[in-house]
Amino acid sequence: MAGKITVVGLGAGDMNQLTLGVYKRLTRAETLYVRTKDHPLIEELKNEIPKIHYFDDVYEKHDQFEEVYEEIAEALFREAQHQDVLYAVPGHPFVAEKTVQLLLDKQHLHQVEVAVEGGHSFLDATFNALKIDPIEGFQFVDAVQFSADEIELQHHLIICQVYDQMTASEVKLTLMEKLPDDYEIVIVTAAGSSMEEIRRVPLYELDRSVGITNLTSVYVPPVKDEGLLYHEFSAFRRVIRELRGPDGCPWDRKQTHQSLKKYLIEECYEVLEAIDEDDPDHLVEELGDVLLQVLLHAQIGEDDGLFTIDDIIYGITEKMIRRHPHVFGDISVRDEADVMANWEEIKKQEKQDVEKSILDGIPKPLPALSRANKLQKKAAKVGFDWSDVKDMWNKVNEEIKEFSFEVSEAESHGEKIKEEFGDLLFALVNIGRYYKIEPEEALAMTNSKFYRRFTYIEQSAKRSDKDLESMTLEEMDELWNKAKDMERG
Repeated sequence: MAGKITVVGLGAGDMNQLTLGVYKRLTRAETLYVRTKDHPLIEELKNEIPKIHYFDDVYEKHDQFEEVYEEIAEALFREAQHQDVLYAVPGHPFVAEKTVQLLLDKQHLHQVEVAVEGGHSFLDATFNALKIDPIEGFQFVDAVQFSADEIELQHHLIICQVYDQMTASEVKLTLMEKLPDDYEIVIVTAAGSSMEEIRRVPLYELDRSVGITNLTSVYVPPVKDEGLLYHEFSAFRRVIRELRGPDGCPWDRKQTHQSLKKYLIEECYEVLEAIDEDDPDHLVEELGDVLLQVLLHAQIGEDDGLFTIDDIIYGITEKMIRRHPHVFGDISVRDEADVMANWEEIKKQEKQDVEKSILDGIPKPLPALSRANKLQKKAAKVGFDWSDVKDMWNKVNEEIKEFSFEVSEAESHGEKIKEEFGDLLFALVNIGRYYKIEPEEALAMTNSKFYRRFTYIEQSAKRSDKDLESMTLEEMDELWNKAKDMERG
């Protein structure tokens, strides 16, 4: 019959911190299994326990800690098949002890009972050494696995298992994503033992500190300077909530979804302008303005009790996962074409009960050129499209003739001329679609080009002390061509 595995904690320091119950357990054992001999208590225990088996050699065999912990757990289960096993770990068995979790998870598989008894956690000793109260907000993470996204800067943060310089360097780089290089952090080594050491250093010196061992943790004090939190989404959300609050800004408080529509459109166009300028700083600013519009709409939704920014984030996250089964699921794709085909099929399934036409999913407020492009793309997917670009060009020429005819007719009404001009633009969009040209982008490029060349004419006229109104078209055209030559050359 299989034995039983009993897990005890060796505490954070010397024999004085060992609980009486655990001490009795240890001293009565004929054989003690210990995860690592690298603990302040081991030298004293050697004198009182006949046989101690260490697993330090397992660490030498593997590159990943996960493999180390798996092998230790399996070794303990093998020993427990024919005897009771006493297994000791540093600190408390339920604080940063992966092997204990593995034993508990797999005990039924091996038909071995696993019992966990107490121990003095190194966290208790660390709180005491730092003189902090975790009730103020506390976060405890593993140096090997944590990321910048997990950090809550307004809480006490303790990072354990900073066991060597390389790990310390990784921790430093991760923290620098959120904090200034000179932010003061605390290196805590062997808390609660006679070897306890507390060092306060600027963040950039973390991996330069000597004496980092497997008993080292890093403490990051809560951020008190609100300016250091401006990059946090939660801080931005608080600002918007305050602007819309009872004591907030009168302008922000009176805004509605309808009143903000024009600003959202304007900000999106300014983002496009920043992209065309290839100016990263300008793009950051304009994307921030778009994000401001999103948060304002979200806050209005929250104020009205309809939805929050969390609903928005949940919805788009769920949609991205659902529409990318080749990344988050088990669907295989060969190329971008397969990705787009899957995307459209998923969209079709999502909206089959909502849309009456395949064209209904295209937003009506889109700029007319973009909407024309999307309408044509949708229709083309079900075969309503020319296969030969010559037919598209024939359509353009046909529309030019019809437009010219209406313009030449003395009795033509403005609406009819406008309609034919629209038909001509629609046909040209079709040509652009064939050559994979986004019409809005193309026209925006031409607008920018016109702006550059015309301002060159203005500047040239000013340098020559000439008035634009007094210049002839030929003179302006000459300057226009000079601007063209300068751009090309």
